[in-house]
Amino acid sequence: MRMMISFAALFFSVVLLQLSSGGVGPLDVLSGTALGFTRQEIGMLGSAHFVGFFIGCWFAPRLLGSVGHSRAFAAFTAAGSIGLIAHMMVINPYAWALMRVASGLCVAGCYTVVEAWLQAKVTNETRGRAMGSYRMVDMTGSMCAQGMIGILAPADYISYNILAILCCAALLPITLTKATQPATPNSPRLRPALAYTRSPLAVAGVLVAALSSAAFRMVGPIYGQEVGLSAGQIAWFLLAFVIGGALSQIPVGWIADKFDRRRVLIWLSVASIGSCVVSMYAASFGPMGILLASGLFGLTTFPIFSVSAAHAHDFATAEERVELSAALMFWFAMGAIATPYAASVLIENFGPKAMFVMLAAGHATLIVFSVSRMRTGRALRKRTAYINAPRTSFVVGRLTGRFRDKPPSE
Repeated sequence: MRMMISFAALFFSVVLLQLSSGGVGPLDVLSGTALGFTRQEIGMLGSAHFVGFFIGCWFAPRLLGSVGHSRAFAAFTAAGSIGLIAHMMVINPYAWALMRVASGLCVAGCYTVVEAWLQAKVTNETRGRAMGSYRMVDMTGSMCAQGMIGILAPADYISYNILAILCCAALLPITLTKATQPATPNSPRLRPALAYTRSPLAVAGVLVAALSSAAFRMVGPIYGQEVGLSAGQIAWFLLAFVIGGALSQIPVGWIADKFDRRRVLIWLSVASIGSCVVSMYAASFGPMGILLASGLFGLTTFPIFSVSAAHAHDFATAEERVELSAALMFWFAMGAIATPYAASVLIENFGPKAMFVMLAAGHATLIVFSVSRMRTGRALRKRTAYINAPRTSFVVGRLTGRFRDKPPSE
């Protein structure tokens, strides 16, 4: 309880940030459609978000070292708020893309500050509880954000103003807290090749995880509109995806700690292909069928990033943990940048089912690559513990690194 109280300001800021950033993507899809944007232009907005996310992940540790935690957090929330408020001032998809870059920059920068602060304040005794509480708060905020889509009017200044207010409000708890700001950490070196040299399969898995997550979160609302869902139903559609992903973590983590992780990736991809097929034909069973398919898709695809990350860390030393986590986040960001635009182009030209054909093809490629890797190397006897790895910043490896050095049975 004391730990929760001491981190209350950080966690409250995370919830407010999630409510703001989690709502803008789906709202942009509904607003863009109402304003006559093409599917490709709407998909471009999702890709722009991840461009900003990547810039924020790279730039935030350096800004943090220059101005400190609170000032860096204020700068990033200001960028996000400006991007939100400006939406209805300039009705142009390319201008909106720049605004979404600002939103992505805000998300990555603010999470970098929060996670650096947490890392500096936790001890080995409180690390597990702090990380568990942080993930619970983050997931709760994400779930609530999806529900907001049903009540925010598309292409309306008030809707974007509400999200901007929430973004600004996230600034208050962390800047007004009386807790002493920690010393600024050294930023991790960004060595993308480190992930590939430790495990090419992990890089492939992270790219496919980005393919699934970015396409569904940023372009899923387009699919929902195409199959006839209302705004309120789209909110439940996205929420089902998040809930399915949350439910999968514990059982998949147990399996990944007991069996060869390459086989786990193979079977997760097989299940993901199955969920893609179900999603392609779920519209025939009405809104409830679509929602169930969404939950199934989240259940099968969400854990792939964490299993891939665990597999990469099996081949790394304790000293490489932070840089390896940053490298994996780099590859995730690269995959996420390309995916929303590609998915929207496919939907525009071939219909809503085309998105899931693309996703199924990605998972089929991962299966083939996994099988080829199994033929070239043996599974390690000693493995790191499975971690529900956040996809939030380049510094998150500082929080999770020590957990990985524990045996999976602990």
